[in-house]
Amino acid sequence: MSNEVLLVLSILIIYGSELLFFKLFGKYGLYCFTSIATIAANIEVLIVIKAFGMEMTLGNVLFASTFLVTDIISELYGKKEAKRAVNLGIATSVVFIVLSQWWLLYTPAGADFAMPAMKTIFSNTPRLMLTSMIVYAIVQRFDVWAYHKWWEFTEKRFGTREKFLWLRNNGSTLISQFLNNLLFTFGAFLGVYDMRTLFSIIISSYVIFIVTSLTDTPFVYLARKIYTKEKKKVS
Repeated sequence: MSNEVLLVLSILIIYGSELLFFKLFGKYGLYCFTSIATIAANIEVLIVIKAFGMEMTLGNVLFASTFLVTDIISELYGKKEAKRAVNLGIATSVVFIVLSQWWLLYTPAGADFAMPAMKTIFSNTPRLMLTSMIVYAIVQRFDVWAYHKWWEFTEKRFGTREKFLWLRNNGSTLISQFLNNLLFTFGAFLGVYDMRTLFSIIISSYVIFIVTSLTDTPFVYLARKIYTKEKKKVS
């Protein structure tokens, strides 16, 4: 199966899984998914692939899914709960950094086969995770702020809180994703790759982020539909 097909399928699978978590567990499912995506994305981002004629790191879709989480929570539960999801992602990063580095302190037995691979992967984890944590804290808080600013604008301009969900969703996420992409790429890979590769990663990653940002809009609408339906059942 080609990288291109795998990337397209990953969008559907990851966003679909996020919606399933929300359907089954409500906002707590979204909090849980934030932790999963935060850990998995920072491991997956170590892999560089070529797809659609561009070099790019993996982890883009998982990172994008955390923006989908905050947008859904902002829409349905408000700014305070969205900030809680951001704080959970930061806490998850801190715990994972500590645990992954603690594993490397052990002396493996002669029969061990996993430690060399673990060292290869997690020796780079502190820089990636610290960069990701800092960038995540900055950008996700900006995204929550921008989402509600767009909401204030559409409500004031058009006199409704319900409509123009697509505008506040994409208006906040596209700007946030560009900021995320720029800060993370330089923070994580400056000195690892040459400048040409860095800019190639930035451009290709943002192209993917544009696609993932536009693709997540139907999932926000579906989440709101699920929320409204469940609320009617309760009442």
